[in-house]
Amino acid sequence: MTVSTTPDTSSHAANTVLARTREELAATLAGDSAPRAVVMTMGALHEGHFDLVREAARRVGAGGTVVVTIFVNPLQFAPGEDLDAYPRTLEADLDGLAAVLTGADGALSVGRLVVFAPTPEVMYPDGEPQVRIDPGPLATVLEGRTRPTHFAGVCQVVLSLMHLTAPRWAMFGRKDAQQLAVVKAMVRDLAVPVEIVPVDIRREADGLAMSSRNAYLSDVERERALALSRALEAGRAAARDGASPAAIRAAAQEVLEAEAGVEVDYVAVVDPDSFTDLAGAGLGLEPQNQQESGRAGTGQSENTPGQHAHGLLALAARVGTTRLIDNTLVELG
Repeated sequence: MTVSTTPDTSSHAANTVLARTREELAATLAGDSAPRAVVMTMGALHEGHFDLVREAARRVGAGGTVVVTIFVNPLQFAPGEDLDAYPRTLEADLDGLAAVLTGADGALSVGRLVVFAPTPEVMYPDGEPQVRIDPGPLATVLEGRTRPTHFAGVCQVVLSLMHLTAPRWAMFGRKDAQQLAVVKAMVRDLAVPVEIVPVDIRREADGLAMSSRNAYLSDVERERALALSRALEAGRAAARDGASPAAIRAAAQEVLEAEAGVEVDYVAVVDPDSFTDLAGAGLGLEPQNQQESGRAGTGQSENTPGQHAHGLLALAARVGTTRLIDNTLVELG
């Protein structure tokens, strides 16, 4: 079989390239010495993703290269999860990316936009990878307890995409706070020469955190889902009043549990880097099972070693058949 090494530049904005194979991506990036940032997504892009792209563009500057990967990674889905149902909207994603990075003069605000949209066969040409990444204790709590294989799959694809795209910066949203912490730890511990850049959560006008999975919600379910952001606000209010981590957690949990049609998975207050349980709820890591991780030197640490100036109030709940996550940083007295 002959593999194309010619990326697709037809029907896309000037200086925008769509690469579907490793060879096409390599050919596109060959000899490119401009500053480069990557945004890794599973597609179905929304304004939260576009915030990552805007930050990538800000980092690389007018002559730089922004790489956006669009890949629904089967390794991070467990049997029975929504792998097959996950929305795939490549053409709309390409249009959205071009719009975000195109100025009033019709030109890209960066030197080049490269979109890498591989299939599973491209990412894993020999089938199931023989060498796997163990994301460690950080991946065993909260999301890792509910989805025990998830972060191993995330690390597998993130590290592969870092090798294939060779960026200086990689943008990750704070909405997936545990993923952010796991990726920062992987980059630190495996000495990957990439700076991880956290980007704040984008919310709808009514407070709902933007997510591709919001498309699964009916009108009634979407209204119920607002309980997540209300729970976070209750936790922030408790924190402003000087409440303990346990009381902050209780304030958020009370709001979430009061909403009909919302099934609570967890409400936790943890250290945002190490995921040490700060509320004594048995949900995060115990102190002896982790090292204080203000040393996450390739990203931005919220706390200094041995101190907890900030906690991460993290929650997950199922609304109908849709599982949603959300979080906020809270100041601790």
